[in-house]
Amino acid sequence: MLLIYRHLINIFFPIIIIIVFLRAIFDKEDKNRFKEKIFKSSFLISKNKDKQLIWFHAASIGELKSIIPIIKKLNKTDKLEFLITTVTLSSANLFKRELNDERNVIHRFFPVDKINLIKSFLDGWSPSLVVFIDSEIWPNFLLEIKSRNIPLILLNGRITKKTFFRWSIFPKTAKKIFHSFELCLPSSNESKKYLEKFNVKKINYIGNLKFTSEKSNSYLDEKNKEILNSCKFWCAVSTHRGEDNFCIKTHLKIKKSIKNLITIIIPRHINRSDEIELTCKKLNLKSQILSDGELIERGKEIVIINSYGSISKYLSICKSVFIGKSMVKSLKLVGGQNPIEAAKSGCKIYHGPYVYNFQEVYDLLNKYRISEQINTIDELANNLSIDFNKSNIIEKEKIEIIDNLGRQILDDTCDELNRLINK
Repeated sequence: MLLIYRHLINIFFPIIIIIVFLRAIFDKEDKNRFKEKIFKSSFLISKNKDKQLIWFHAASIGELKSIIPIIKKLNKTDKLEFLITTVTLSSANLFKRELNDERNVIHRFFPVDKINLIKSFLDGWSPSLVVFIDSEIWPNFLLEIKSRNIPLILLNGRITKKTFFRWSIFPKTAKKIFHSFELCLPSSNESKKYLEKFNVKKINYIGNLKFTSEKSNSYLDEKNKEILNSCKFWCAVSTHRGEDNFCIKTHLKIKKSIKNLITIIIPRHINRSDEIELTCKKLNLKSQILSDGELIERGKEIVIINSYGSISKYLSICKSVFIGKSMVKSLKLVGGQNPIEAAKSGCKIYHGPYVYNFQEVYDLLNKYRISEQINTIDELANNLSIDFNKSNIIEKEKIEIIDNLGRQILDDTCDELNRLINK
């Protein structure tokens, strides 16, 4: 199976190059740095030979957010240097905002999983420890790292039922690849169970690393904040097709008793903004597509956010939030978006029945009544109407419980990493 995989990478590599170039043309890649993914001449290796290099690979925004506290906690001396690789343009932009000023921390884009690129990348950077985050399993990279006897960790490893059965089709290959990891720190008990079946060397379930993520420093424009605070408002975030209509109909239900109502919709994919606005027009609702830097127009009922990275700004002032990818039955096996940031912001969280990806997290939040499952428009509308009449929905003590859990997970994770760093 590995031989077939490697042949396919080599065969399709010219097509991958074309795709990456096209993505750069359409602003899906960093136009100045996209070649880091496909050409070893563009790796821009700048390793400090006097320091021990720790390499973290985090595919996108969520994975990168989860390791920012770890980088800051470990980066207390001048003995270490950190290489962070990501795949997406949005994660590179997040790095600039959150870690660009952090000493000893470098960002590069993750190269294609092709043998000659891998060898050149590892020869140049020569890491002392490699940490892959979440479900980033790249066979060629992992096996080459193992062959060089470089300690390798799977951090916040996420193996779902679906991915487990996919790997189980090739059991020998799966066990060979997962045996590359010196240590696996799973994100859930479910992932721990599946990793055990792949005979990994060592597993330690500490908790979901996403609990350690820091609150965003981005805040809503004061004028928009003033407009929202003069009304009753709630947010629907990370919505998928079908959930927008669910939230718009919830708005119509609440509107019958509350007149100065604003519903903020932040779709998971902002290219659907026009589609959502069209739905509002059909229902005679005054809507606005709001781009970054624009002001909310007074009198608007539905505000559709048309920019990435805006969720934190609204969570910081919102009392009640519906989190999407949880009401669409066709997404049942991949349902759920991360609710932890909303919980740390003190929001009361509502979600549908399909939260498979974050089931253990939601179970915990539901236990403390920070989140609640809803199944119908009436349920969501009734809960929101009650919330509008409360000053603080979530007690500070409950938020502190979540923060303390995050601090404990962070400390325990750093202890595990330090054992291998100082080995």
